[in-house]
Amino acid sequence: MNHRPTQRHTTPDKDAIALLPPFERLGLERIVLVTTEVQAREAFACLAASPAWGFDTESKPTFHVGEVSDGPHIVQLATAERAWVFQLHDPGCRAVAAQLLAHAGSVKAGFGLGDDRKRIVSKLGVEPASVLELNTVFHQRGYRKDMGVKGAVAVLFNQRFIKSKKAATSNWANARLTEAQLVYAANDAYAAIRVFHALGLA
Repeated sequence: MNHRPTQRHTTPDKDAIALLPPFERLGLERIVLVTTEVQAREAFACLAASPAWGFDTESKPTFHVGEVSDGPHIVQLATAERAWVFQLHDPGCRAVAAQLLAHAGSVKAGFGLGDDRKRIVSKLGVEPASVLELNTVFHQRGYRKDMGVKGAVAVLFNQRFIKSKKAATSNWANARLTEAQLVYAANDAYAAIRVFHALGLA
């Protein structure tokens, strides 16, 4: 059904979303943890073949007034088949992650990417290229509220995207990420690329 651009659409509220069946997330078998330059170059080869990626970052939370984050500590990129979670401790891995983000040949789609962009410029020294803020697309299509990944998954798939608050506020600067952190990080990027395709943007 075609909607006129002027038509306003409502976003389901938290209570309505809570009743929906869960969105099928990526399991660990489809998530690649990238910590070295060699692994990063392998990831680059896989990702460069795709015209669009889901994109997000994670930074260690700050809890004190005036405390400044030195994130991002994690960069997540995903296709519709799998996700790569880059840890940025290793200089070689960090350099390849920067090359990926500066790669103009692939769209990087995500939600709430303004802060991510500033932190990437500050930490990695590159301007992310071909970034698409999915929230802007929903505004253009008549949704008033900021959408976010939960609202987008509810609207497009009639499903509930599960986000762990514990994982969200965990220490993303840790040398070893937990399985819960990997699943959380990967699926933010994975949901974004699924939304990108569902919106017919490919």
